Amino acid sequence: MLEIDEQIQTTERLRELLPTEGFTNTFLKVSDRLNDVARKFIAHAPFVIVATKASEGLIDVSPKGDPAGFVEVYDDKTLIIPDRLGNHRVDGFQNLLEDPNIALLFIVPGHGDTLRIAGKARVVRDAAISKRHAFKGKEPLLALVIDVEEAFMHCSKSLIRSRLWHPDHWPVRKAAPTLAEWVIATVDREQTLDEVQDDHSADEGARLY
Repeated sequence: MLEIDEQIQTTERLRELLPTEGFTNTFLKVSDRLNDVARKFIAHAPFVIVATKASEGLIDVSPKGDPAGFVEVYDDKTLIIPDRLGNHRVDGFQNLLEDPNIALLFIVPGHGDTLRIAGKARVVRDAAISKRHAFKGKEPLLALVIDVEEAFMHCSKSLIRSRLWHPDHWPVRKAAPTLAEWVIATVDREQTLDEVQDDHSADEGARLY
């Protein structure tokens, strides 16, 4: 079992170690709606990370991506995210049927800052939404409608430290494991690694939309 010097168990102790003094803007910058800055950022974002919570308490984090601006700002309190073809696990959708709380992290390539949004979400099927969000002739079957309760920009320190947008610091692509390797390691099946990879590559080529 991991041994540690101290487990932080109270807000008072947390704030003793990480005081609020000198960070006024950090706490005042939160908005309960989408202002023009948020709208512009979302319009430039091709990628958003979505967090939901299962009934048993586990948190699910799912990536969503499409051409920049694919998340619709319907009004200053409402966002719409079209659902594209995936792996049919629908963990996030199932979570939202039990707990509507949701959090979003919008990312713009090459940009250090990120946009964080939290609120309540509904899984919907709507003809008008599907038509508006059709891409390459394919309409999404479902969509997420998010009622915004909190929005704020997050500073760039983590992206600066990670050097995420600096290709000269990226690892060699083949050094990182693939989904196919994960399947081979966790699923009892007779396919070879190359066969699983071929299946995944074919799926990516045929089922983006």
